[in-house]
Amino acid sequence: MTEVINRPGGTAPGDKGLKGGALGLLSSVVIGMASTAPAYSLAASLGALVLLSGEKAPAVLLLAFVPMYLIAVAYRELNRAEPDCGTTFTWAGRAFGPWMGWLGGWGIIAADVIVMANLAQVAGQYSFVLVGADALAESTLWTTVTGVVWILVMTYICYRGIEISARLQYALLGIELVVLAIFAVTALVRVYTGDAPEGSMMPSLGWLWPGGLEIPDLVDAVLIAVFLYWGWDTAVAINEESDEPGRTPGRAAVLSTLLLVVTYVLVAVSAVAFAGTGTEGIGLGNEENSDDVFAALGSAVFGEGGFGQFFVILLIISVLTSSAASTQTTILPTARAALSMGAYRALPRKFADIHPRYLTPTWATWGMGIASIVFYVGLTLISENVLADSISATGLLIAFYYGLTGFACVWFYRRELRGRGLWTKGVLPGLGGLMLLVAFVLSSIDYASADAGSTTVFGIGGVFVIGIGAIALGAVLMLVYSRIAPAFFRGETLRQGTSDLLLHDERGGPHFGLPDSEESTVIAPDRSNLPPGQEPDDPPRP
Repeated sequence: MTEVINRPGGTAPGDKGLKGGALGLLSSVVIGMASTAPAYSLAASLGALVLLSGEKAPAVLLLAFVPMYLIAVAYRELNRAEPDCGTTFTWAGRAFGPWMGWLGGWGIIAADVIVMANLAQVAGQYSFVLVGADALAESTLWTTVTGVVWILVMTYICYRGIEISARLQYALLGIELVVLAIFAVTALVRVYTGDAPEGSMMPSLGWLWPGGLEIPDLVDAVLIAVFLYWGWDTAVAINEESDEPGRTPGRAAVLSTLLLVVTYVLVAVSAVAFAGTGTEGIGLGNEENSDDVFAALGSAVFGEGGFGQFFVILLIISVLTSSAASTQTTILPTARAALSMGAYRALPRKFADIHPRYLTPTWATWGMGIASIVFYVGLTLISENVLADSISATGLLIAFYYGLTGFACVWFYRRELRGRGLWTKGVLPGLGGLMLLVAFVLSSIDYASADAGSTTVFGIGGVFVIGIGAIALGAVLMLVYSRIAPAFFRGETLRQGTSDLLLHDERGGPHFGLPDSEESTVIAPDRSNLPPGQEPDDPPRP
């Protein structure tokens, strides 16, 4: 018998007990955008982007948007067919079989756990910067302790319910976007009125075209920009809690990427125009500014007066709330990926447990929070350089599972590629997957160089070791778990190329589950666990 733990509260056939109908389109877009942490992402990555591409940084952001949009289309189309919170795990499993599905799920989990370390570190540092405790902000011990507290708080919020999480995101994302807009408008006004400091540059349409960049620098810059966009897929990972699971999440993902590209390009153009790309002072070519461009530019843009300092504080708050918000929204998709893997027995069944009152994953949520803390503290104890390289390695994992999703869409719909579907289900997702595959391969080669990052392991770049090593570790864990629990890997719980057999009940229609039971059962392929007098229903794939 192939059981799936379930609890009352969901509404869609085959759901896992999550609170169906809790989120509408606006809530899903907010969560998708908040997951990317716009203020934090720009603060931490815009400087590195300019070091590689100079004034062409806006062009790189536009270029990176292309595969992001194409993969968002793939998410939308796959979600229409099967709105499962496992996303890449489930869809790649349907398209390519359980082994690739498991690796896709692992890619989500590994990327999220790794990035949580950096998010927590930034939240810890900015907590002290906000109150003027600069000495504590520079203390590894106290920033780590505070970062761990942030992870615990946000994990608890995720545990308490998706609606609480969404309401918090309205406030946190609102602060971010308002402050970023004020920053961009103020910087551009000062440039156009001649009030910008020496080294400023008048914006040019040429900044929106990547011509003239060396291929290695362009590829590395695009991977950094992909990291800036990463996170919008959370809007799809919460699909089983949406008001229209097959429609709203996909629309939210596409809208999130469109809103993000507008935000990023506007802020990038304003920052490059105001500060320039020089290597001295506030110039974005100055490596001392690359870790946090807003810390370098805040006072220069808003001024030293009381009004200016008020906005500088708001800028600090926006980065703090951004990293905190993303800490929360990073836990959401990770927990739901683990939940789906537990439901299909790709992970221990405990990961499929749902809280009977809050209707949220229990073991999956707390498990991902604790795993993030262990990883964060462990890397901090080893070396802050290793922590820095681990963030760069996240880009490889993102390219891996986003690209896999694009290819899964093409293969999943391979018999329906005609008319409009040829483009939305085939050409566009396939092109997005191909672009990310090229970026993955070229960046892996580049990161393997000993001087590519902050650390080396046996003469190999630390970024390559962490990124490719994480995927390799997943493959090892997959092989081990396939020996412990082989049902999933034999295709008994998630069958390739079709929906699972559903129990047919004349009173309620097709659904996963035995009548009057809180636990659900997927009918085995040989129908050996079919209840007496019941018939299965195996609906055709959309």
